[in-house]
Amino acid sequence: MTKRNCNSFSLALVVFSGFLFSSIFAQEFLPANFDSWLESSRQDWKIPGMAVGIVKDGEVVFAKGFGEKRLGSGEPVDANTIFSIASVSKNMTAAALGILVDEGKIGWDDKITKHIPWFQLKDPWVTQEITLRDALTHRVGLGRILGNRLQFMTASPRDSVLYQMRYMDLEKPFRSEFVYNNIMYSLAGQIIEYTDGRTWDTFLKEALFAPLEVNGTTTSITQLKANDNQAYPHQEIQGKVVPISRRNWDNAGPAGGINASISDLNKWMLMQLGTSGSYKGKTLISTEQMNEIHKPQMVRSQSNAMAPQSSYGFGWTITDYKGKRVITHGGATDGFNSAMYLMPELDLGIIVVGNTFNSLGNAVAYQVMDAFLGENGVDWNQRYLQWYKKSYEHASAAREEIHQARNKKTIPSLELDAYLGVYQSAGYGTIDVNKEGKDLVLRFWKSDNLEAKLEHWHYDTFRAIWKNPAQREEFMQFHLNKEGKVAVLEFEFALRPLLLQVGAYPSNYTHTERFIKQ
Repeated sequence: MTKRNCNSFSLALVVFSGFLFSSIFAQEFLPANFDSWLESSRQDWKIPGMAVGIVKDGEVVFAKGFGEKRLGSGEPVDANTIFSIASVSKNMTAAALGILVDEGKIGWDDKITKHIPWFQLKDPWVTQEITLRDALTHRVGLGRILGNRLQFMTASPRDSVLYQMRYMDLEKPFRSEFVYNNIMYSLAGQIIEYTDGRTWDTFLKEALFAPLEVNGTTTSITQLKANDNQAYPHQEIQGKVVPISRRNWDNAGPAGGINASISDLNKWMLMQLGTSGSYKGKTLISTEQMNEIHKPQMVRSQSNAMAPQSSYGFGWTITDYKGKRVITHGGATDGFNSAMYLMPELDLGIIVVGNTFNSLGNAVAYQVMDAFLGENGVDWNQRYLQWYKKSYEHASAAREEIHQARNKKTIPSLELDAYLGVYQSAGYGTIDVNKEGKDLVLRFWKSDNLEAKLEHWHYDTFRAIWKNPAQREEFMQFHLNKEGKVAVLEFEFALRPLLLQVGAYPSNYTHTERFIKQ
């Protein structure tokens, strides 16, 4: 070996040793018996499979899987197993837009109609005033009209979904308060296509995923192959965790359609921390735009005046914990949960993904943050678990009250054939009510995946029991006109169940839509 080669080898060895020392040093701060605590906690929550990633001071210090990809399969989850990350996708969409801001193609305060001239909201003034910043900070006032379990317009293209917004009422006045929604992130994703020419999917792959070397990350489940190292969704239904089917969320992809492993997500967190916007010395997004993405933009209300501040940036919730800034976002979709936490002052990032609904990701994040802050007096898993058990009892009791209020001695006002037909809403399209045997069957948007059997509840109220059990059940009611004929179908969308493990109802956040019989 030449002297030059020896010097190069020695330098590389020193650099590698430094990285190794840094990684080992950071690992020493992890909670005691961390692996066994994670595995025990996973079992407490009945999560079939999960993975945890931690980065610190520019290095990956933890990346491990626990449990199995599909219940009963025996196939272990590892650091490269792909999970759907749901709304954690939002900050990736925001980052992509940051690149376009750097390129001068868009500005955060551009009017939406500057780039998508045909876009309209119900209020003409709001249509002309709404900006990209409004869309990204949940201050438009639209709310969860896309739903969570009942996917809005199912297989329709993104532009078709956006077109329907002209018929939707605002839940809250424009710019008055924080109202979380998904549709505005679909709109933000379309801004990319209208200004750059590439679709949201292609742009993320080329401008973000490629330079980050995240080759396993996809923007659609259609890009996953059967033999890929992927986890499968599960849900607790009637007290038992069972596998459920995946559903395609492509028309809301920019709001929650990304699938990734913690190995890839660790790289994403490294790009957020340190010299924010850079990875391995390459600048993907300027520090100026990363600062805009990470800084508080919209205040979120708190019930306690002395609680830590809560605000929203672009695809990130921002709060404080023990005097340190925390930037975070969670995600939940059919049978998947994700939680990402960044603590920039400690150059610390935590990602937890799992394949059923749970709150363990938050508990893991706080356990790790406490450890690096030198405070290990709280078992956050037990704290979140106790909260969950109380919530389960409360939701179960509220559901039972609904069941007790049912009057089983009633019958529908008319023969079932009188309820058959097509029902129309300007915003929500059509519902078909048909008959299968002796049962009424309801179908949204002529989709076989959105069919429900109508179980008579009482009077002219029915319970829609979805054929896909993961969608659970919701209530709807028929109304008669003065001639005694069926005129209206009202469907109550449960937009946020008290606890989905108990059921879609009870829900403290619903939307009732009127469909007129044609």
